[in-house]
Amino acid sequence: MSKTVLSPIISGTMNWGVWDKNLTTKEMENMIQVSIENKITTFDHADIYGSYTTEADFGKAFHASKIDREKLQLITKCGIQMIADKRPENKIKHYDYSKDYIIKSVETSLKNLKTDYVDVFLLHRPSPLMQADEIAEAVEKLKGEGKIIDFGLSNFTSSQTELIRQKTEVSYNQVQFSATHYEAMTDGSLDYMQTNGIRPLSWNPLGTVFREDTKQTRRLKKLFSTLLEKYHLGADTLLLAWILKHPARVIPIAGTVNVARIQSLSKAVELEMDKEDWFAIWTESMGDDVP
Repeated sequence: MSKTVLSPIISGTMNWGVWDKNLTTKEMENMIQVSIENKITTFDHADIYGSYTTEADFGKAFHASKIDREKLQLITKCGIQMIADKRPENKIKHYDYSKDYIIKSVETSLKNLKTDYVDVFLLHRPSPLMQADEIAEAVEKLKGEGKIIDFGLSNFTSSQTELIRQKTEVSYNQVQFSATHYEAMTDGSLDYMQTNGIRPLSWNPLGTVFREDTKQTRRLKKLFSTLLEKYHLGADTLLLAWILKHPARVIPIAGTVNVARIQSLSKAVELEMDKEDWFAIWTESMGDDVP
């Protein structure tokens, strides 16, 4: 069981740095403050974000904010070796889950984030070459030294998760899950996590509703225009409420840096969506009635 209590919605930092918004240290500091003020106290990182630069940028902002470390929770990931200026030795994108690399990655993340520990450490994507015993040795060493509190996975199937879980405790799995990408709900992934006490985290929780113009997204937008009148909340908030209603207790990771949107997202936690509305969203996503 997880020792960490995460916020009901997590702030995703992938786009905070040079990959997208290119926030200054002061702007990042403000984002941390605004998030915490709106009860979003958990921040999701990965070593690769910003081509291995965003963790350090966040760390500077966190240090400048003087916020008590105990008031927030930090998640980070490792394993993807990208071709980047910071990794000139990489000739091809690949994965590395050797014991030494995992330990070195965590220690680098701690230095960049300016913290003594991360609350949750995840393996970013499964590798065909990963050795469960070696991963477990690294995780147990890092836990024993207090450098990580909880361990989990990201984008792992149920069978891949079971492979690792046989050797060391897995508390989280970060997967793609949204109204437009609901496969984790139908392929047994969320069932498996519930069965084994693994908390799902959802990346891209808004799916493609605001990013693509397809028959699926048009159907959903039409439905949301009627639900807006009922709930007086935006489609983004309703999409998170749809995720939060699932009994697997999925925690969505919201990547927005829009202050007004951050303030509205927290309302999803308080909303009890009607069951028929929940099924209406799924129905419009599928384009057909439930079986």
